[in-house]
Amino acid sequence: MSLGGLHWSLPWLLFLLPLSLLPWWTHRQEHVVAWVRFVPVDPLSRMIGLLLKSLASLAIAALVFAFAGPYFPEKQVERIGEGAEIVLLLDRSRSMDDPFAGSVKTVQTGLVTPGRENSKRRMAGRFLNEFIQKRPDDRFGFVLFSSEAFDLLPLTYSKAAISATVAASMLGKGLSDTNITKALEAAAKMFEGQAYRGARIVLLVSDGGSSELDNATKDRITNLYKKQSLTVYWIYLQSRKGMSLDVKPGDSPLWKDVPERNLHEFFKGSKLPYRAFEASTLEEFNTALDEINEQQYQTLVVTETIPKENKSKPFFIVALLALLLLLLSQIYTVWGVRLAHG
Repeated sequence: MSLGGLHWSLPWLLFLLPLSLLPWWTHRQEHVVAWVRFVPVDPLSRMIGLLLKSLASLAIAALVFAFAGPYFPEKQVERIGEGAEIVLLLDRSRSMDDPFAGSVKTVQTGLVTPGRENSKRRMAGRFLNEFIQKRPDDRFGFVLFSSEAFDLLPLTYSKAAISATVAASMLGKGLSDTNITKALEAAAKMFEGQAYRGARIVLLVSDGGSSELDNATKDRITNLYKKQSLTVYWIYLQSRKGMSLDVKPGDSPLWKDVPERNLHEFFKGSKLPYRAFEASTLEEFNTALDEINEQQYQTLVVTETIPKENKSKPFFIVALLALLLLLLSQIYTVWGVRLAHG
């Protein structure tokens, strides 16, 4: 039930509002006097009496309103912000349990333990959480993948939800295979049926590519990403020291046709908005995130959910103040009577 813009948890209690008239139904005692001039005219006392009755009525009405449970319901409002809608794709393969390629010397000296706190996956998750907190207006989704893709969290404005999901992805050990194509499709499908609000980004964090990029798969991913107007960022966590995504003179023959390069060449030739960052150290990974953070601030329609707001407190405060004034008046009356008969 809605009344005056407020909704009520127990609207039937509002039928008790007529009780606020009780202070005005006091029994009037008739006194017979010999001469009417013996009765003094006291407008101040009459005014105080009306004020006390009004306070009593106000206290009763305020308590009825308070116990009826007034509240403003949950609602969604739109505002203009700056940011983007971002789906995070985080690799869950076993190779992500290794340290960054640039840390090999440290591993050999025993200062880094592969697969533990310094693994690529855990360090990436830690810096991704910092990246999330820097972008208050963004809407984030999350896909975790290895041999399968798991869309763990649909697009949401809740920073607590996305941060908890990223933190949970850092637990446990990685799996054996990597299937990026399924993850890329799962990320794009998160935008299906969504109103276009502004920049849309798929942020891939992985140290591997895909060996399953046939022409049909390439066409399917390209069409899907163009349809949803998606921009792709890939932070490539180098797993082969010295190897970059682009072919260079003097490269090792072993690096020919590796999955990472195949995926990179596909993105470059797809005419999709795409940029790759290569990170062999934690510092380079952090620099890549900072650059993405600086670039992707565009006008964005932000939908905020305003939670249900209980409005009982103001009514309780009004009732308390009215009752306090009535109590003080009674104390003053008792004190005056005792003083008169003292």
